[in-house]
Amino acid sequence: MPVPEHIRVTAPGRICLFGEHQDFLGLPVIACAIDLAMEIVGHARPDSVFHLDMPDIDETDEFDAGQYLEYRHNGDYLRAAVNILQREGLITTRGYNCTIRSTIPINAGTGGSSALVVAWLALLLATQEHNLAAEPEDIARSAHRAEVIEFGEPGGMMDHYTAALGGVLYMRFDGDPVIERLPASIDGLVLGDSELPKATTQVLAKSRQLAEDGFDWLAERINGFHIHSTALEQVTPLLDEMPEDISQCIRAQFINRDLCQQAYPMLAGLSFDPSQFGQMLLDHQCQLREGLGVSHPKLDRLIAAGIAAGAVGGKLNGSGCGGAVFAYAPGCQQQVKTAIDAAGGQGYITAVRNGVTVEVEWPFGQT
Repeated sequence: MPVPEHIRVTAPGRICLFGEHQDFLGLPVIACAIDLAMEIVGHARPDSVFHLDMPDIDETDEFDAGQYLEYRHNGDYLRAAVNILQREGLITTRGYNCTIRSTIPINAGTGGSSALVVAWLALLLATQEHNLAAEPEDIARSAHRAEVIEFGEPGGMMDHYTAALGGVLYMRFDGDPVIERLPASIDGLVLGDSELPKATTQVLAKSRQLAEDGFDWLAERINGFHIHSTALEQVTPLLDEMPEDISQCIRAQFINRDLCQQAYPMLAGLSFDPSQFGQMLLDHQCQLREGLGVSHPKLDRLIAAGIAAGAVGGKLNGSGCGGAVFAYAPGCQQQVKTAIDAAGGQGYITAVRNGVTVEVEWPFGQT
């Protein structure tokens, strides 16, 4: 079977509604894909070489996908994806000239790198001579291997599943992934890029280490301790015995865990209350700021500007200490975007969208 002559793939960015800094601990998260997306357009070549043009970041790459690829630096995700598919027995015999563009803000905590890897894997699979059609869940797992496991990074799987599946998702990763699509209609989202750089790997690694140290400490002192089921009330009397930074982290993780669980039935279709939803986002932000220490004065200002302009809630998005926030502003998105812009950010009115999409054009006369 011939390979496609042209391929266009898009994969969305994401926001994390509840469970920020928790998916890598195996705790539940609720995230949604947004209509800012990564796009890869490929045109077939006569050889097995891929030429990648990335004008948004003024970079190019070129390699033969029919052989194992050396990594040029830590986090060479696109080459890692090729190597992972090779290990799974997939062989690429035709290359493509690819242009990669994105409307997802760069280094803003909105899942841009994961959307890139998901889109890239979907394109690679579409180039196979047998036209292998991978399930979105399979693409998500491979993307996580390419971006996180291959380089020993501390991130979780939330971004990859959200980019692959799209919509509003409840996810758990404490064993085999449990993914549930939620029917909630969430209108009124405004993303605000602070345009502050962030050190995602370092921030996540510190957050994860503090949490794991605290959970291990509690497991030695509470019979039957489990991060999913042990109540905050059982933990609270012991927090003063911990180092302060671990104690603050653990309290915040338990509160945010419970907020996620409270949000689940609401977003699953049981009496969605916009005001309550907005307040829960602010409560989550409070713990990220005060308990985990991953906010930033500019992020706080952008959220405050959105609230003053009519938003009913909002929080930072991603690892924090820079990057983006989002506001929940049903009915006043434009006013909130304008306020975020005036406060020194870059606002984007956005909406929930579907997951990775693949469009192919076959050679003339082929289907």
